[in-house]
Amino acid sequence: MRTAIYYSLMLLLGFAWYKFGQNLLRKRRWAENGERTEGLVGPVGLLVTAVVACYLLFEFLRALVRAEVPCVGKACRMQVYTLAANAGDYWANMFFLAWMVLGLSYAMYVTLKIWFRA
Repeated sequence: MRTAIYYSLMLLLGFAWYKFGQNLLRKRRWAENGERTEGLVGPVGLLVTAVVACYLLFEFLRALVRAEVPCVGKACRMQVYTLAANAGDYWANMFFLAWMVLGLSYAMYVTLKIWFRA
């Protein structure tokens, strides 16, 4: 039951993140009070987000090739889940990595789309 709630909340969070980005993209370049519409992150935030997203993508691809993923979280430090021995925990961590890469990539997409509007 806890797993179903976890995945449902992750999907709900992803949907809310998507709707927030779409609302930003629908706004005009300049607001009615003369303020410019800002993206999700600033220039430094974009660089940090890009570095973190690339690292997580590397870890995701490495985990796919090696069929083992290190545990994500404080409770299970230095524990490695393998596909053969811990399939459920392996796929849960892979889902989390993929979800983070998608979320950060979407934040960069929305920010760049807002910055380079015509």
